[in-house]
Amino acid sequence: MSDTTGPALILVGPPGAGKSTVGRLLAMAWGTTFRDTDHDIETAAGRSISDIFIDDGEDAFRALERAAVATALAEHDGILALGGGAVLDEGTQAALAGRRVVYLSVTLAHASPRVGLSGNRPLLVGSPRRQWQLLMEARRPVYTSLATVEVNTDNRSPEQVRDAVLAEVSAP
Repeated sequence: MSDTTGPALILVGPPGAGKSTVGRLLAMAWGTTFRDTDHDIETAAGRSISDIFIDDGEDAFRALERAAVATALAEHDGILALGGGAVLDEGTQAALAGRRVVYLSVTLAHASPRVGLSGNRPLLVGSPRRQWQLLMEARRPVYTSLATVEVNTDNRSPEQVRDAVLAEVSAP
């Protein structure tokens, strides 16, 4: 790990992996704060991510996402959860190098009930299950290449996932 300042721990993974839920639990365990870049984007835009995609398109959303991630990496020192696709940006990948990144992995069978794979997920429109699988084919290699630790969330409660992360990563 480098001497880079910023988040104590960064969570990455697909929708339904539990990044926000587990992130809050980790923040409580370490006595620090939690931040989610998807929430940052919605707050800054004053709209939901789904509305941004519909009204402005994916390119506009990704620009907001890049800015939100860069800001959070510079300002936040607690637990940070990134949106599922944030890691696809090469600048974000470079900014994550040398940081403590935990990839929360999940299979479709376990992600589906957690997120519902519904219309409020803009990249899952059409055939949500098939779209999720295609996203994961593209994203899984990036998640694994960036991660210092991978924790599978299948068949685990959020508390069990927190405990698995804590067993792998020491407090800052």
